[in-house]
Amino acid sequence: MATPITCFKAYDIRGELNSQLTEDVAYRIGYAFAQELNAKTVVVGSDVRLTSTPLKLALSAGLIDAGATVTDIGMAGTEEIYFATKHLGVDGGIEVTASHNPINYNGMKLVKSGSVPISGDTGLNAIKEKAEALEDSFVSERLAHYTEGALIDADAFFNGTAHVKEDKLSETDKYAVKSCMSDYVFHMLSYVNLSNFTPLKVVVNAGNGAAGPALDAIEKEMKVQGVPIEFVKVHHNADGTFPNGIPNPLLPENRADTADAVKASGADFGVAWDGDFDRCFLFDADGEFIEGYYIVGLLAEAFIEKNTDSKIIYDPRVYWNTEDIVANAGGTPIKSKTGHAFIKERMRKEDAVYGGEMSAHHYFRDFAYCDSGMIPWLLIAELVCVKKQTLASMVKARIEAFPSSGEINSKLKDADAVLERVTSKYQPLASVVDTTDGLGLEFGTWRFNLRKSNTEPVIRLNVESKGDTALMEQKTEELLSLIRAE
Repeated sequence: MATPITCFKAYDIRGELNSQLTEDVAYRIGYAFAQELNAKTVVVGSDVRLTSTPLKLALSAGLIDAGATVTDIGMAGTEEIYFATKHLGVDGGIEVTASHNPINYNGMKLVKSGSVPISGDTGLNAIKEKAEALEDSFVSERLAHYTEGALIDADAFFNGTAHVKEDKLSETDKYAVKSCMSDYVFHMLSYVNLSNFTPLKVVVNAGNGAAGPALDAIEKEMKVQGVPIEFVKVHHNADGTFPNGIPNPLLPENRADTADAVKASGADFGVAWDGDFDRCFLFDADGEFIEGYYIVGLLAEAFIEKNTDSKIIYDPRVYWNTEDIVANAGGTPIKSKTGHAFIKERMRKEDAVYGGEMSAHHYFRDFAYCDSGMIPWLLIAELVCVKKQTLASMVKARIEAFPSSGEINSKLKDADAVLERVTSKYQPLASVVDTTDGLGLEFGTWRFNLRKSNTEPVIRLNVESKGDTALMEQKTEELLSLIRAE
């Protein structure tokens, strides 16, 4: 019988430790990954969580046993794996990370050669089937070979499980630790002209995640180049215990430390990252959080200024501001279904220079069409210097022109029934019906998008208007009353 593995999701791997994700499962995933891709060379990395390195080593053991040579770039953010996979020209890459999930979770993000994403219909399901098909006795025997019974501490997450030893992997001549940080930094700084920078003070909150070491390396090179930028560092040191909480600035309750530091230090703006720093979140000089939607517009305009007639990809939740900016700047706006796999696929198809989602994922053609949490703030910093404007002043007019509700989630017993109820009332009145992702309806001066979650009984609502905040707020309340009605 196959061993059931329940941590595979639509686009990645995420699961609760012990019950869903163990070193046994990690070994299986590594073995199956190398089998499915016929991968001979694979790069691996791990975030700061205490459980990530043990999982990564077990994963590496599986990769090696299936015939792959493994390059371990150590503690790294997801985008460092994206970079290393393409830069090193290897057959695939795997980052062990749970990003912003609770401490008792972990997971993996997988890419093919060239950092092409792997999702359910492009290999992830096949990897799952191969991982489940491995004989239990074979997996136990091979893990024992790499561990020699070195049991972990009873207080650790993998209670009673034997850790794979790094020196046992190295004995195979198929495992090596190698840093790509200097090349990564060089690539990050290629997106901006460092001579454009004028004196700046920036608050940076790594949330004790993987962003700290990467930022330090960028800061060091900036100093060598004479860039006059001062960083005010908050929760900067990498710490897998997350003493200040799991870093997830998308949650309003997690923004105060960054906002307070911006105001206290008199910084020009602030940046906060999630655990694996594939997303960054921005705050203006008053410590006000700026919705990712308006950052998409700023970055789109910046790229079009550098690349005339550029194609820009955006998600369908809120888009009037993005479409307006791109069209006025001479670019081509292209709508894509929400989600990194869909955005990246459409970007490759269109050869788009930039793609952005309101969720603070930003994608770049020259970064293998992947998302980065470092490139956006660098571009914003350059814009502040070149335009000689504050970040707040750059987005103020756009927020007034296209006010939006932000994404509002409602947990429901029957999401399908609610979607049908809303559709019946509003669709007959709509001037535009858009089903790119969920239900999108336009009514001249306002519009909304309503989507079901793929993983839980939740409906996600976004409302925006054309220059009428009161109307946006009124329609938001109207929709929520209908959505949440028993």
